[in-house]
Amino acid sequence: MPTIYTRVTVNAKRFEFSTNKYINPEKWSGEGTKVKGTNEEARTINSHLDYLKNQVLEVEKRLFKKDIKVTSENLKNELFGAAESKRMLVPIFQDHNNKIKELVSKEYAPGTLERYTTSLKHTIDFMQWKYNILDIDITKIDYAFVTDYEFWLRSVRTCANNTAVKYIKNFNKIIKFCLANDWLEKTPFANYKSKVKEVERVYLSEAEIQSIIEKDFKTERLSLVRDIFLFSCFTGLAYTGQKLNKVAHKLRN
Repeated sequence: MPTIYTRVTVNAKRFEFSTNKYINPEKWSGEGTKVKGTNEEARTINSHLDYLKNQVLEVEKRLFKKDIKVTSENLKNELFGAAESKRMLVPIFQDHNNKIKELVSKEYAPGTLERYTTSLKHTIDFMQWKYNILDIDITKIDYAFVTDYEFWLRSVRTCANNTAVKYIKNFNKIIKFCLANDWLEKTPFANYKSKVKEVERVYLSEAEIQSIIEKDFKTERLSLVRDIFLFSCFTGLAYTGQKLNKVAHKLRN
Protein backbone atom coordinates (compact mmCIF):
# COMPACT_ATOMS: atom_id res chain seq x y z
CA MET A 1 0.00 0.00 0.00
CA PRO A 2 1.13 3.60 -0.64
CA THR A 3 2.90 5.55 2.10
CA ILE A 4 1.27 8.63 3.62
CA TYR A 5 3.57 11.67 3.43
CA THR A 6 3.43 14.92 5.36
CA ARG A 7 4.08 18.03 3.27
CA VAL A 8 5.15 21.31 4.88
CA THR A 9 5.09 24.52 2.80
CA VAL A 10 6.59 27.87 3.81
CA ASN A 11 6.51 30.79 1.37
CA ALA A 12 6.03 28.49 -1.64
CA LYS A 13 9.00 26.32 -0.59
CA ARG A 14 8.25 22.87 0.76
CA PHE A 15 9.65 19.64 2.06
CA GLU A 16 8.08 16.24 2.64
CA PHE A 17 8.71 13.36 5.00
CA SER A 18 7.23 9.93 5.47
CA THR A 19 4.74 9.32 8.27
CA ASN A 20 5.63 5.61 8.19
CA LYS A 21 1.94 4.88 7.83
CA TYR A 22 0.29 3.14 4.89
CA ILE A 23 -3.26 3.25 3.54
CA ASN A 24 -5.34 2.05 0.65
CA PRO A 25 -5.96 5.14 -1.57
CA GLU A 26 -9.68 4.35 -1.58
CA LYS A 27 -9.78 4.96 2.19
CA TRP A 28 -8.05 8.34 1.99
CA SER A 29 -9.94 11.64 2.12
CA GLY A 30 -8.04 14.23 0.10
CA GLU A 31 -10.38 16.98 1.22
CA GLY A 32 -10.02 16.18 4.90
CA THR A 33 -6.38 15.03 4.59
CA LYS A 34 -7.12 12.03 6.78
CA VAL A 35 -8.29 8.43 6.65
CA LYS A 36 -12.01 7.92 6.15
CA GLY A 37 -14.09 6.19 8.77
CA THR A 38 -13.97 5.65 12.52
CA ASN A 39 -12.62 2.14 12.79
CA GLU A 40 -9.47 1.31 14.77
CA GLU A 41 -7.15 1.69 11.77
CA ALA A 42 -8.57 5.10 10.86
CA ARG A 43 -8.42 6.39 14.44
CA THR A 44 -4.83 5.21 14.93
CA ILE A 45 -3.50 6.74 11.70
CA ASN A 46 -5.44 10.00 12.08
CA SER A 47 -4.20 10.37 15.63
CA HIS A 48 -0.63 9.93 14.42
CA LEU A 49 -1.17 12.53 11.67
CA ASP A 50 -2.53 15.01 14.23
CA TYR A 51 0.54 14.38 16.38
CA LEU A 52 2.87 15.16 13.46
CA LYS A 53 0.92 18.34 12.66
CA ASN A 54 1.27 19.50 16.26
CA GLN A 55 4.99 18.72 16.17
CA VAL A 56 5.43 21.01 13.16
CA LEU A 57 3.50 23.80 14.91
CA GLU A 58 5.63 23.39 18.05
CA VAL A 59 8.81 23.63 15.99
CA GLU A 60 7.50 26.82 14.40
CA LYS A 61 6.98 28.29 17.88
CA ARG A 62 10.53 27.32 18.89
CA LEU A 63 11.95 29.13 15.88
CA PHE A 64 9.99 32.25 16.80
CA LYS A 65 11.30 32.08 20.38
CA LYS A 66 14.87 31.70 19.12
CA ASP A 67 14.29 34.68 16.80
CA ILE A 68 15.17 32.47 13.82
CA LYS A 69 13.44 33.18 10.54
CA VAL A 70 10.81 30.54 9.73
CA THR A 71 11.85 29.01 6.42
CA SER A 72 11.25 25.54 5.06
CA GLU A 73 14.96 24.74 5.53
CA ASN A 74 15.12 26.01 9.14
CA LEU A 75 11.85 24.25 9.96
CA LYS A 76 13.12 20.97 8.57
CA ASN A 77 16.45 21.22 10.40
CA GLU A 78 14.75 22.01 13.71
CA LEU A 79 12.14 19.30 13.24
CA PHE A 80 14.60 16.50 12.59
CA GLY A 81 17.50 17.87 14.63
CA ALA A 82 19.61 17.90 11.49
CA ALA A 83 22.77 19.92 11.69
CA GLU A 84 22.75 22.58 9.03
CA SER A 85 25.53 22.07 6.54
CA LYS A 86 28.48 24.30 7.29
CA ARG A 87 29.04 27.34 5.13
CA MET A 88 32.67 28.37 5.13
CA LEU A 89 33.87 31.94 4.78
CA VAL A 90 36.61 31.60 2.16
CA PRO A 91 34.50 29.96 -0.62
CA ILE A 92 31.80 32.61 -0.10
CA PHE A 93 34.39 35.40 -0.21
CA GLN A 94 36.08 33.88 -3.27
CA ASP A 95 32.76 33.48 -5.09
CA HIS A 96 32.07 37.17 -4.44
CA ASN A 97 35.47 38.08 -5.91
CA ASN A 98 34.94 35.83 -8.93
CA LYS A 99 31.70 37.64 -9.75
CA ILE A 100 33.46 41.00 -9.53
CA LYS A 101 36.19 39.65 -11.83
CA GLU A 102 33.58 38.74 -14.45
CA LEU A 103 32.20 42.29 -14.32
CA VAL A 104 35.50 44.19 -14.44
CA SER A 105 35.32 46.97 -17.07
CA LYS A 106 31.52 46.52 -17.11
CA GLU A 107 30.43 47.42 -13.59
CA TYR A 108 33.65 47.41 -11.59
CA ALA A 109 37.09 48.96 -11.97
CA PRO A 110 40.18 46.70 -11.83
CA GLY A 111 41.09 48.43 -8.57
CA THR A 112 37.91 47.10 -6.94
CA LEU A 113 38.86 43.52 -7.77
CA GLU A 114 42.38 44.12 -6.49
CA ARG A 115 41.02 45.57 -3.24
CA TYR A 116 38.77 42.58 -2.54
CA THR A 117 41.47 40.11 -3.57
CA THR A 118 43.80 41.71 -1.03
CA SER A 119 41.00 41.72 1.55
CA LEU A 120 40.51 37.98 1.17
CA LYS A 121 44.24 37.36 1.52
CA HIS A 122 44.38 39.50 4.67
CA THR A 123 41.39 37.64 6.11
CA ILE A 124 43.05 34.26 5.55
CA ASP A 125 46.36 35.50 6.99
CA PHE A 126 44.54 36.83 10.06
CA MET A 127 42.73 33.52 10.69
CA GLN A 128 46.02 31.66 10.44
CA TRP A 129 47.66 34.14 12.84
CA LYS A 130 44.84 34.15 15.39
CA TYR A 131 43.29 30.68 15.18
CA ASN A 132 45.84 28.65 13.20
CA ILE A 133 43.16 27.90 10.57
CA LEU A 134 42.73 28.80 6.92
CA ASP A 135 38.92 28.97 6.91
CA ILE A 136 36.00 29.27 9.33
CA ASP A 137 32.32 28.39 9.57
CA ILE A 138 30.53 31.73 9.10
CA THR A 139 28.34 31.03 12.15
CA LYS A 140 31.50 31.11 14.29
CA ILE A 141 32.31 34.69 13.30
CA ASP A 142 31.50 36.96 16.23
CA TYR A 143 32.25 40.45 17.55
CA ALA A 144 35.62 39.29 18.91
CA PHE A 145 36.58 38.03 15.43
CA VAL A 146 35.90 41.48 13.96
CA THR A 147 37.76 43.44 16.63
CA ASP A 148 40.71 41.04 16.61
CA TYR A 149 40.84 41.30 12.83
CA GLU A 150 40.99 45.10 13.07
CA PHE A 151 43.73 44.84 15.71
CA TRP A 152 45.71 42.53 13.41
CA LEU A 153 45.38 44.95 10.50
CA ARG A 154 46.64 47.83 12.62
CA SER A 155 49.41 45.97 14.45
CA VAL A 156 50.73 43.09 12.36
CA ARG A 157 49.93 44.62 8.96
CA THR A 158 50.69 48.15 10.26
CA CYS A 159 47.74 49.56 8.31
CA ALA A 160 46.82 53.21 8.84
CA ASN A 161 43.38 53.93 10.34
CA ASN A 162 41.57 54.55 7.05
CA THR A 163 43.17 51.54 5.37
CA ALA A 164 42.19 49.23 8.23
CA VAL A 165 38.62 50.60 8.21
CA LYS A 166 38.32 49.99 4.46
CA TYR A 167 39.43 46.36 4.80
CA ILE A 168 36.92 45.84 7.62
CA LYS A 169 34.19 47.37 5.43
CA ASN A 170 35.10 44.98 2.62
CA PHE A 171 34.78 42.09 5.07
CA ASN A 172 31.44 43.45 6.31
CA LYS A 173 30.09 43.34 2.76
CA ILE A 174 30.59 39.56 2.77
CA ILE A 175 28.82 39.33 6.14
CA LYS A 176 25.88 41.35 4.77
CA PHE A 177 25.69 38.95 1.84
CA CYS A 178 25.44 36.02 4.26
CA LEU A 179 22.73 37.80 6.24
CA ALA A 180 20.75 38.50 3.07
CA ASN A 181 20.80 34.77 2.29
CA ASP A 182 19.63 33.87 5.83
CA TRP A 183 22.89 32.01 6.49
CA LEU A 184 23.48 34.08 9.61
CA GLU A 185 21.00 34.91 12.36
CA LYS A 186 22.66 38.19 13.36
CA THR A 187 25.58 40.38 12.35
CA PRO A 188 28.84 40.28 14.31
CA PHE A 189 29.13 44.01 13.51
CA ALA A 190 26.15 44.91 15.76
CA ASN A 191 28.25 46.79 18.34
CA TYR A 192 31.22 47.59 16.14
CA LYS A 193 32.05 51.19 15.31
CA SER A 194 34.74 52.57 13.04
CA LYS A 195 35.41 55.98 11.62
CA VAL A 196 37.38 57.19 8.63
CA LYS A 197 39.61 60.10 9.61
CA GLU A 198 39.82 63.17 7.45
CA VAL A 199 43.17 63.33 5.69
CA GLU A 200 44.70 66.70 4.94
CA ARG A 201 45.75 66.59 1.31
CA VAL A 202 49.17 68.02 0.54
CA TYR A 203 49.30 69.91 -2.73
CA LEU A 204 52.05 71.40 -4.85
CA SER A 205 52.37 75.10 -5.41
CA GLU A 206 52.49 76.54 -8.93
CA ALA A 207 56.21 77.17 -8.49
CA GLU A 208 56.83 73.55 -7.48
CA ILE A 209 54.91 72.24 -10.47
CA GLN A 210 56.85 74.56 -12.76
CA SER A 211 60.09 73.26 -11.26
CA ILE A 212 59.06 69.69 -12.10
CA ILE A 213 58.16 70.76 -15.66
CA GLU A 214 61.58 72.29 -16.18
CA LYS A 215 63.48 69.42 -14.58
CA ASP A 216 65.71 67.67 -17.10
CA PHE A 217 65.91 63.91 -16.50
CA LYS A 218 68.69 61.89 -18.06
CA THR A 219 66.62 58.77 -18.70
CA GLU A 220 63.51 58.38 -20.87
CA ARG A 221 61.80 56.32 -18.16
CA LEU A 222 62.00 59.09 -15.55
CA SER A 223 60.88 61.66 -18.11
CA LEU A 224 57.84 59.52 -18.86
CA VAL A 225 57.05 59.19 -15.15
CA ARG A 226 57.34 63.00 -14.84
CA ASP A 227 54.99 63.55 -17.79
CA ILE A 228 52.39 61.11 -16.44
CA PHE A 229 52.57 62.73 -13.00
CA LEU A 230 52.06 66.20 -14.46
CA PHE A 231 49.17 64.94 -16.59
CA SER A 232 47.61 63.56 -13.41
CA CYS A 233 48.10 66.89 -11.63
CA PHE A 234 46.37 68.90 -14.37
CA THR A 235 43.52 66.45 -15.08
CA GLY A 236 42.81 64.96 -11.66
CA LEU A 237 43.05 61.40 -13.01
CA ALA A 238 44.42 58.87 -10.53
CA TYR A 239 47.99 57.82 -11.23
CA THR A 240 46.91 54.17 -11.43
CA GLY A 241 43.64 54.80 -13.27
CA GLN A 242 42.73 53.04 -16.53
CA LYS A 243 42.56 56.26 -18.52
CA LEU A 244 45.98 57.34 -17.29
CA ASN A 245 47.43 53.96 -18.23
CA LYS A 246 46.11 54.48 -21.75
CA VAL A 247 47.78 57.91 -21.84
CA ALA A 248 51.05 56.34 -20.71
CA HIS A 249 50.76 53.78 -23.49
CA LYS A 250 50.27 56.52 -26.07
CA LEU A 251 53.20 58.48 -24.67
CA ARG A 252 55.43 55.45 -25.01
CA ASN A 253 54.43 55.07 -28.61
